[in-house]
Amino acid sequence: MDGVKLAIIQGEDSMTTKKRADSGFTLIEILVTLALSGIVLTAIYTAYQSQHKTYIAQESVAKMQQNLRAAMYLMTQEIRMAGYDPRGTAGAGIDATSSAILIKITKDLDSDGTIDSGNNEDITYSLYTTDDIQKLGRKNPTQNTAVALNIDALNFIYLDEDDQDINDVGGTVSDIRSVQITIVARTGRSDPNYNNTFEYFNLQGAPIGSYPANDGFHRRALSTQVKCRNLGL
Repeated sequence: MDGVKLAIIQGEDSMTTKKRADSGFTLIEILVTLALSGIVLTAIYTAYQSQHKTYIAQESVAKMQQNLRAAMYLMTQEIRMAGYDPRGTAGAGIDATSSAILIKITKDLDSDGTIDSGNNEDITYSLYTTDDIQKLGRKNPTQNTAVALNIDALNFIYLDEDDQDINDVGGTVSDIRSVQITIVARTGRSDPNYNNTFEYFNLQGAPIGSYPANDGFHRRALSTQVKCRNLGL
């Protein structure tokens, strides 16, 4: 009886060992698991890449808009002061060389009766390019400082007291009472998934600048009209 009992116990041990050996993963199960894991990881990575690209594009647009607003604010403040001449002897105003693509303004800020070149009293805004980047420059009056980067277009319209374009009514710079400004800016990097097919116009409805078709750059145009409070006094 003891021999039979021992044989049964040994048989049970063999079955237990066999079950334990059979409890592992087969090669097919491992391959299926790896395949599913690869699909899931690929989907996660693709979603991450898409979100990352969207974030980069939105960040570039936000920087461009901030850049554009800051440039417009500075120009507006200085153009508004054009012609400040408390003594009436400095000849301050908007210079005759001003055109649709640049503006030169003078003002006698220290009230000494003259326009000083080194005292922010003789300022020219225009576009210039360095390192293949077009910039909005503020020249005072010979040193050019970048106010904003990646500016595609700059446009000025000079209006008389009746808000008529002086070029349309045969006026001169002495008739200027306000200035319309339009700036077109673009992002610092292109977005391969974006096609920009917009046109941009000044406040008179005229197109501003020309741009390569579908170059991937986001652009924004900003326009305003500045009343020159010191002109015509």
